[in-house]
Amino acid sequence: MKSKNIIVVFSAFLFLALANFYQVVAQEIFVANWNVENLFDTKDDPGKNDEEFTPAGRKHWTEQRLNLKLKHLAKVFDLMNNGKGPDLLGVEEVEHKALLQRLLGFVHTDKRYGIAYAESPDKRGIDNALIFNSNLFKLILVQPIEVNLPSGYQTRFILHVKLKSKNNVKLDVFVNHWPSRRGGLRKSRPNRVKAAHELAKAIKTALKQTPDTYIIALGDFNDEPTNYSIKKVLNAKELDCRNPDKTAILFDLAYKLKIKGLGTYLYRGHWNMLDQIIVSRSVVKKNSFNYECGSFGIFKPNFVIEKTGRYKGAILPSFGGRKYLGGFSDHYPVFAKFIIEKGN
Repeated sequence: MKSKNIIVVFSAFLFLALANFYQVVAQEIFVANWNVENLFDTKDDPGKNDEEFTPAGRKHWTEQRLNLKLKHLAKVFDLMNNGKGPDLLGVEEVEHKALLQRLLGFVHTDKRYGIAYAESPDKRGIDNALIFNSNLFKLILVQPIEVNLPSGYQTRFILHVKLKSKNNVKLDVFVNHWPSRRGGLRKSRPNRVKAAHELAKAIKTALKQTPDTYIIALGDFNDEPTNYSIKKVLNAKELDCRNPDKTAILFDLAYKLKIKGLGTYLYRGHWNMLDQIIVSRSVVKKNSFNYECGSFGIFKPNFVIEKTGRYKGAILPSFGGRKYLGGFSDHYPVFAKFIIEKGN
């Protein structure tokens, strides 16, 4: 009987030791993406179509309104990751890097953040960025990828960001904001197909240059997981965690929620899953950086949700047409959790 008690005690001790060891060598990483809807400063930028976002413009965009928007965005930012803030956040529709620096001034998390950013030739001046936890990641490279559209219209870059963790885990992150559906889905499709080809080419190059890297492509794709640009050009597959497709190079984590009828953007009564996180096959294996299966979701704090009217269930935006609503954005953020090995 005594020997059995010793075995039980030893087993319990071993279990606790292993649990503590796992906590030491592994850490949860919260990755998110958010199109923050027209985050403009109040100045008229020569050469950009931003006149409406000035005090004298149609939107009467004042410093007071801008500061309120920044505070609203920061409130949502702070609540992500159970109040700890994101570790990686892709951001779309930002006019200048300085606006993100101001945003971080309103953030209350204990993390130190860096910003990867590049000004693009987009006519409206809205760009992509990546906010990253600089306690965990070191910035290695910021590379804008130009998308030359068939229409000749100048659009934003795909932002390629190389990061390295303290224990040398390499990440290639691609922040996307593909051309809009303006003019109709069919007419505008070639523009997003072009963006998809550019992203696919960049991912292929990254995997060739750094075979042990992990790929995360996130953003507002203005297409859904089932659309041609993502399903066929990128060839991003639905992820079955128990039996991942062995032929797939990329997996779209948003696919399952799209099939369930969920989305991040409400348009004419229909939900569109425009905001997605796509990962490489290496991320779903048992490696140094792994997707936490089933963790992809749409971030919906109760206070951002429209409670009544024709847009019930949508996120409260800054504007409804020309009417100022003083909200947050017209897109919900999306997120996914990953496990990374800690450095020594």
